Amino acid sequence: MTTLSEGKTPGDFLLFEEQDHYSRDEVTIAASADLEPGAVLGKITASGKYVLSVNTETDGSETPVAVLLTPAAAASADVSAVVLARHSRVRRGGLTFDASITTEGHRDTAVAALADVGIIAR
Repeated sequence: MTTLSEGKTPGDFLLFEEQDHYSRDEVTIAASADLEPGAVLGKITASGKYVLSVNTETDGSETPVAVLLTPAAAASADVSAVVLARHSRVRRGGLTFDASITTEGHRDTAVAALADVGIIAR
C-alpha cells in the first residue's frame, strides 16, 4: 500500500487572520529554493521579491516581513505565492526559519521583526 504524506499546511501555524483576506498579499518569491507554508520571509530591497529570511544577508531580506501561506516551488524560477503580511497571529513552533537562525535569540529577533509588521507569534 502506498504511503501518502502531507506537507505543512496553514493549520500548522496560522492562529488568526483578519477577515476578507486583509492579512494576505500575493508576492513574487525569488528563484532560490522550494519553500513550504510557514517559511519566514524577507524582502529583497532592490527587486521587491521575497526569499527565506537569512540573518547574515545585507540585501534587505535579513529582516523578516512575511510568513508564507501557500507552497512555493521556486527552486528554478520565480513564482507567485500568498503570504501573511499584516494583522495576523501565528504559532511560533509552526514557523520555518532559515538554518542561519540557529539560536533562540535569533528566533526572538526574527519574531520581533514580524511583530513590527503586525504578525504576532505565540
